[in-house]
Amino acid sequence: MKRQFFFYLMLICSAAMLGSCSKNIIERTDNLPALTPSDIDINAGTWKTILLKRPDTFAVNAPALTNSPAYLAELNEIKGLQQNINSAQKSIIKYWSAGSVLRWNEIMRELVEKYNLPPYQNPDGTYPAPNANNPFAYPQFPFSNPPYAARAFAYISAAQYDALVAAWYYKKMYNRSAPYTVDSSIKALVPKTVLPAYPSEDAVVAGVTVEMMKLLFPTEIAFIQQKLEEEEEYRLISGANVRSDIVAGEALGRQVAAVFVARAKSDHAGAAGGSPQLWSSLASNISAQGQTPWISLEFPKRPPMLPLFGNVKPFLFDSLTVIALRPGPPPSTSSDDFHQENAAACAQIKNPTREQNRIVQFWADGVGTFTPSGHWNAIAADDFIKQNYSEVRWARNMALLNMGQMDAAIVCWNTKFYYFNPRPSQMIADIKTLTGVPNFPSYISGHSTFSESASTILGHIIPANASKYEAMSAEAAKSRFIAGIHTKLDCDAGLKVGKSIGDFAVYRAMTDGAE
Repeated sequence: MKRQFFFYLMLICSAAMLGSCSKNIIERTDNLPALTPSDIDINAGTWKTILLKRPDTFAVNAPALTNSPAYLAELNEIKGLQQNINSAQKSIIKYWSAGSVLRWNEIMRELVEKYNLPPYQNPDGTYPAPNANNPFAYPQFPFSNPPYAARAFAYISAAQYDALVAAWYYKKMYNRSAPYTVDSSIKALVPKTVLPAYPSEDAVVAGVTVEMMKLLFPTEIAFIQQKLEEEEEYRLISGANVRSDIVAGEALGRQVAAVFVARAKSDHAGAAGGSPQLWSSLASNISAQGQTPWISLEFPKRPPMLPLFGNVKPFLFDSLTVIALRPGPPPSTSSDDFHQENAAACAQIKNPTREQNRIVQFWADGVGTFTPSGHWNAIAADDFIKQNYSEVRWARNMALLNMGQMDAAIVCWNTKFYYFNPRPSQMIADIKTLTGVPNFPSYISGHSTFSESASTILGHIIPANASKYEAMSAEAAKSRFIAGIHTKLDCDAGLKVGKSIGDFAVYRAMTDGAE
């Protein structure tokens, strides 16, 4: 028991260190200026949606006229609020005015970090699993490991995008101006815009995001509800929206979320953990083929991470395409080629340089971090800030990135558990990896698949940065080889698969009407 206690203590300490590293990867954005889009994308209501069949799937009633008694009362509410603005409210305005999609993405990354902790074993050496039906029981739901996180980012980003396309449709239809335009005595505490105010884009994003997060992070409902109320208060105090703008926006967002929640509940992710019988059969099937199966190197042995995640329903293509994208097999575990690949991984870690250690730690994205998908979200957000996108274009670009990340996880996990290939450190005991050993099979590299998918998509969105993203993807893949976690073959195959997945997102981008 004492040995187990110290093992767990080391795990928590490692998670804390890795988490603090990841938090410093991208500079925090607390002091950003307010969002000032270079283009309000007034016609975004015509863009191609993801799950909604039409942007007017959910009706938004016509707003009151700006000279009506009801609207004048709403203007008076804002005037009353603006008479006594305190420092806390000024901070709220400063924070949220940087952009709703950005801020909710940052919140999402923080939640992924918080819940990316594997459970500790039971006294009998078995491991408990999080239970969505009893989320507060130990271990709390979810365990936001890389596949779970990629899926969570995708659902939230895609739902935000569809909700904002619908909002833009009604904005253009009703064309109701912002309060500070209607009444000059109302102070504009955010940059003025000609974008119609009804329904409120911030309220739409808040409404759809809160409903999705209830499903994905059910133990955080009170926290996310607080964030929604804070964001909506900011819109009132700043003079950007009257209350009916906000009510209509939040209602629309929640309705759109229901469509995505229904899909999430039937996309097979709930069965991704498998069963002890499945875990055993995976190994025995590979052994029956004369191959060496992957085994967990943890003590006691931990069940494999989401072995059926490869069966989850993707966003960018169908399930048959998942199988078509699966690469050919790695070399036989008894072949000279296989042993040479592992020997090269062993030789690589003998004398790592400071630069190699830096690369390994920068891309580690392990326990207690926001995972590879969160890392690429942080990279994207840092660059999107400089582009002065509208909220709807922010959402569209994040949706493309994160649908690619989720589908990369699906194809990668489908491949990993189809071949059930052992890691270099399983084959060569002398390999002491530079950053732990992930608890799932080796072929293909997840980091490489995630990164090349992200690089391909972001390079299309910001062509001027394409070479930068490609270099980052190559470095991320290299980091897994120089850490002793993967063979070079694992990484090269992951890059190739990631590129194919990214191309599907690029095709969607070229046909969604936003370009």
